[in-house]
Amino acid sequence: MTLGVIGAGFGRTGTLSLKEALERLGFGPCYHMIELIEHPEHVDFWERAAAGGEVDWDEVLCGYRAAVDWPACNFYAPLAARYPDAKVVLTVRDPERWYESAQSTIFPRITRPVARDDAVAWARAQMQRKVVIEQTFGGEVADREHVLAVFRRHIEEVQRAIPAERLLVYRVADGWPPLCAFLGQPVPDEPFPHVNSFEEFRRRFTD
Repeated sequence: MTLGVIGAGFGRTGTLSLKEALERLGFGPCYHMIELIEHPEHVDFWERAAAGGEVDWDEVLCGYRAAVDWPACNFYAPLAARYPDAKVVLTVRDPERWYESAQSTIFPRITRPVARDDAVAWARAQMQRKVVIEQTFGGEVADREHVLAVFRRHIEEVQRAIPAERLLVYRVADGWPPLCAFLGQPVPDEPFPHVNSFEEFRRRFTD
């Protein structure tokens, strides 16, 4: 089993909905940030990748048919090179609405203090801060215009880096048809999964 789909979109662009949709289409299991809750042993791998070290992507992604969300989306280019037959899905949404969502959910979640006596949670938080806060946004997540510029620039960079025939720029609000057409799959006779709203995020991560 090898990756068939690489998600290049930032968190809060519908990545958890995309994960569920891909799994229903047969591209499962799909790697997502939430995998780190069940697999804390993966944290060291992503730390090494974030530090620019040489990594074997199969070390963590072997057995997965897709990977979306952070931390994988930060490495869409090396993943696309490592898995040349995989297609790339770039999830997007209105930048202003994305920013408000990120500021209400993932940014405070990742930047909040974590007790060092919980070694697993602390290590995961450190990796998330490095990949998301530092590498992606240069540590400046409180600067609205900077964060929005990074978001827009990432979308442009993915579109320049990935050949058009290999890339789907996708809004999860569009549901099954564009995703299924891109992946060559029939449209399921069931509603498209729309999950991880603001309220669901708060419930999921309330301690």
